[in-house]
Amino acid sequence: MSAPTLHVTAPGPQATVQDWPGRLGRLADGVSQAGPMDHLAFRLGNLLVGNEPDAAGLEITLGGLRATFDAPTSIALTGTDTQATLDGEPIPAWTSVAVEPGAELRLKMSRGPGFRAYLAIAGGIDTEPVLGSRATHTLAAMGGLGGRALQKGDELPLRDGAADPHAVAGRRLRADLVPEYTHEWDLEVVRGPQADPDFLTADDVAELLGRAWKVDANSNRLGLRLEPARFAWARSGGGIAGGHPSNILDDGYPPGGINMNGDTPVILGPDGPTSGGFVVVATVVQSSFWRLGQIRPGTDAVRLREVSVGEAAERAAALDALIAPDSLEAA
Repeated sequence: MSAPTLHVTAPGPQATVQDWPGRLGRLADGVSQAGPMDHLAFRLGNLLVGNEPDAAGLEITLGGLRATFDAPTSIALTGTDTQATLDGEPIPAWTSVAVEPGAELRLKMSRGPGFRAYLAIAGGIDTEPVLGSRATHTLAAMGGLGGRALQKGDELPLRDGAADPHAVAGRRLRADLVPEYTHEWDLEVVRGPQADPDFLTADDVAELLGRAWKVDANSNRLGLRLEPARFAWARSGGGIAGGHPSNILDDGYPPGGINMNGDTPVILGPDGPTSGGFVVVATVVQSSFWRLGQIRPGTDAVRLREVSVGEAAERAAALDALIAPDSLEAA
């Protein structure tokens, strides 16, 4: 008997296979982490369908996906609202739903707020892991299905084995835990690794943390480009690296780092570069990183709120604690 399959009839603008947490421990080798931009919606979807948090699912930019199932299963859609239907009937987000063989799932284009939807399928997607992960990194042509976004006609193998594929249907996320999406986002950050007093002035830091930053339309999974900055800088040039004060000798970049490309801040995403010759003036913490996946380029703005390393660890632990059965209730 062949494995169950998801048949893609329309992929939308960009849909990719992802898993959480992606490829850890490879940054020193120049391999980006990849994985879902909104790890909270992704993990909650897996929780709803009874998967482990690292089971592979789909990240769907804006919507537009159409697909059919050839075996019974259960699914959950999380993230931005795409007014999804199953065989023409509306299905709720943040809820696990039973699927019969031959059923067609359709997602409309999201009008926002939010930017990405996530599809979790009971058992998960069973593409071949690469360096320990099924996460797609399109620039490196690695992971997922051929290292690329989905195309019309693709067939995704699904993991089988559930005695009752509908056993987890009819569960929903508690209403008080559904993430709030907006058009002006607060991102918690820790300062540095290259900040004041060596690179930025105290006034520069006040500017960084004291205003809303419009997100440029030229943004993607590599990074979210913000509007140009007007920093005074604490030094007149790049020192031994030469040129602009944002220049340094090549250093490692953390995911979520706010990278100063000259006068343009870029928040590095999960597919972003692992090293380079620009300063990172602040870093988005784990408990806020998921918001990067729901920020609409060209429309939304961000405000940066500084927290301590200890606070960042506490907030990450509190977010992780949501991925638990107590977060669910009967639909």
